[in-house]
Amino acid sequence: MQSNEFAPEGGGSCGARLKQAREAAGLSIEDVAARLKMPSRVVQSLENDDTGSAGAPVFVRGQLRSYARLVGIDLEDLLSGTPLASTAPSELISHTHTPRYRRVFEQTTRRAIYIVMTAAIAVPVILATRPHLSNSGNVQSLEMPANLVGAEHAVAQAAARSATAAATPPQRTPLVASMAPALSQIQASKTLTLNFTGESWMQVRGTGGQVLDEGTVQAGQVRSYNLGEVGYVKLGNASGVEVRKTGESVDLAPFSRGSVARFTLSSDGSLAPASN
Repeated sequence: MQSNEFAPEGGGSCGARLKQAREAAGLSIEDVAARLKMPSRVVQSLENDDTGSAGAPVFVRGQLRSYARLVGIDLEDLLSGTPLASTAPSELISHTHTPRYRRVFEQTTRRAIYIVMTAAIAVPVILATRPHLSNSGNVQSLEMPANLVGAEHAVAQAAARSATAAATPPQRTPLVASMAPALSQIQASKTLTLNFTGESWMQVRGTGGQVLDEGTVQAGQVRSYNLGEVGYVKLGNASGVEVRKTGESVDLAPFSRGSVARFTLSSDGSLAPASN
């Protein structure tokens, strides 16, 4: 990508107008970099129309517009005649697509495992309690002597109630474990989710360095991965991406430089900043 591809025909270039407006506002390159939260070299590249070193066209377009708003100028008339005005998102090709027949097979297998485990727990409990449930409580009637009165009569009634309670076994409810919530919690505890609230560029690599997902993603899309298969994540426009690990939100500030966030995942699922 050459810098003159984004310089309009005639008149000052985008970079020249930005530089002139910055100097008129009494700002230095470091001041602009601090306010826009981008590296000074990127600001210098924008003023020199060296957009090739500033990143992908979708990011360069946003950086130019942010710079123009900061110094109070309008660059839309210049951008309209450049490839930046019609930058289309690259096609996102998923390398982890699962065929429908495989998803159906996996769902059926999980349900069969759930049924077998439930039966393995419930059947022994039912068989163990059936003999007790089939026995009827045999309570013998106690004939009270006519001369039993007062305290002796009360003691006899208490003994009869105790005998009835001992003869009748307590009702036991078979314990059937609900496996579905446990399975969903196990799956959520091993998932890395990317929720895109704004247009962004992403790259996800596996633990062996292979690319799992890469490209520009529109707002409203969601990507999920098993923690065990992800080793590296790079996100452009990190403020437009919500990252969740094991269902909990991840703060991208420790992993961000400018508008780009980079981090690695270890085998236990912990995150660490990445240098590139």
